[in-house]
Amino acid sequence: MLLGAGVHVERALVVETETGAVRGVRRHGVRCWRGIPYAASTGDEARFRAPRPAIGWDGVRDAAEFGPVAPQKRKGQFIGAAPGLVRSEDCLSVNVIAPDEAAEASATAGSPGRPVMVFIHGGAYSVGSSGEYPRQGERLVREHGVVYVSLNYRLGALGWLDFRAYSTPERPIEANLGLRDQVAALEWVRRNIRSFGGDPDRVTLFGESAGANSVTTLLTVPAAEGLFARAIAQSSPANAVYLPETTARWAGEYVKLLSRVVDDDDLESESVEDAATMLCTADAMQLAEATTALTTRTPDEDPGTISLAPVIDGAFLPHRPLDAFRDGLAHRVPLIIGTNDREGSLFEGRISILPTTKPRIRAIFANTRKRSRKAIKRQYPGLPERRPAADFAGDFTFWFPSVKAAERHSRYAPTWMYRFDAAPRMPRLLGLDATHGLELFALFEKFDTLTGAGLTLLGGRRMFRAVGRRMQAHWVALAASGAPLDDWPRYDEAGRRTLVFDRGDRVEPDPRREKRLAWQEFVPHV
Repeated sequence: MLLGAGVHVERALVVETETGAVRGVRRHGVRCWRGIPYAASTGDEARFRAPRPAIGWDGVRDAAEFGPVAPQKRKGQFIGAAPGLVRSEDCLSVNVIAPDEAAEASATAGSPGRPVMVFIHGGAYSVGSSGEYPRQGERLVREHGVVYVSLNYRLGALGWLDFRAYSTPERPIEANLGLRDQVAALEWVRRNIRSFGGDPDRVTLFGESAGANSVTTLLTVPAAEGLFARAIAQSSPANAVYLPETTARWAGEYVKLLSRVVDDDDLESESVEDAATMLCTADAMQLAEATTALTTRTPDEDPGTISLAPVIDGAFLPHRPLDAFRDGLAHRVPLIIGTNDREGSLFEGRISILPTTKPRIRAIFANTRKRSRKAIKRQYPGLPERRPAADFAGDFTFWFPSVKAAERHSRYAPTWMYRFDAAPRMPRLLGLDATHGLELFALFEKFDTLTGAGLTLLGGRRMFRAVGRRMQAHWVALAASGAPLDDWPRYDEAGRRTLVFDRGDRVEPDPRREKRLAWQEFVPHV
């Protein structure tokens, strides 16, 4: 009897995928499979190449632990993965969390499966991993019955710089490798998620920050068509996608920086062959070190830009995403998009990457008309003092591009917009308020982390958790049915009704209208 029960449990945790069987584990009332390869290693000859199919295996592969994280520095602009975590170019893996087998059997009998939610982590395309918060997604699965998927993708120079100028017949180099990884992961989900109880026709793609930039960009990538049925973009810098002329210049600067890191003073920067050899043979952590050097320089040399970003290559990504939204070329799937109340207040000190300093703001102003500059200054009294500068930079990077994405997508597909205003007492006392990334602690209830505990140290956890659960309900409703709950009206250009998440949620018509109109005059090209 006991043996029979044990065999039943074991079978519930073993799942067949296209490349072989994987054995998961039970954690906190859900089943988890971690570190499943969705593509082959991107090291050696595969560096700077599009992802290739994963290599199969015999027998049952243990899927109890997260896979290696993408190569990244621990002490760059952003805090990277913990020192003890394995870093490897063999990092393309997914993790799946599903309800326990009893609930799964009753829920999916005679049905196509459960809604699937695929999350792309942020980290400025330079740091992070799908295992940063090991329990992330568990509550969505346990309480709402979805299948949750997270993934690792290439970071830094290995995934987000455009080295095509150094491509040779012997060492071909492709662009948008991080985006290609994400498409490969979505293709894996499409082919395999039914084995985990998920419905491949009800896949919701969602992400935050760089992960949200991935979402708004993938909405316009032809190869991603049909791989997800709904999308959620939390704090997307939707306009951080650049022309090849700009990305080629950054690649040239990077090659010079890398030559110093590898101590190759003899490198002739004009030599494509030498540069290609260096790029393809340097140690991955040397590449990460040079990446930090480049991204540290970019905010002052090219204010308002982010050098790790997708490139409009004309093929894989044929159009600027905001233009694709305008012209009806984006995938016409339901979209939730929004930002936090004060996105820019977080970006100080070593993570000061936004246009918050006087020289950076001046550089952005130099590209606008005098009348427009005056209108913007009226919206940020005291600019360039610290607080108005942070709000100016956050709105420039996150809020206004998200507004443009929402209004343009709403012409062709159901769209809902939000603003997250809720903040416990501690971040308000620190002057951060509802800053960039804060909503993740509410949405995923990350109160057992050091940061999560600190955020509510002075109170507000009950309120914050309640706001997060209302977000969860909307997110899961979209995943299940294609629309959030009924109390959230659709966004359109006539009313611009926006749901504001706060101590008590409310719907506002065209919030911050004067600011929106001022930005429209200030950066009409966005």
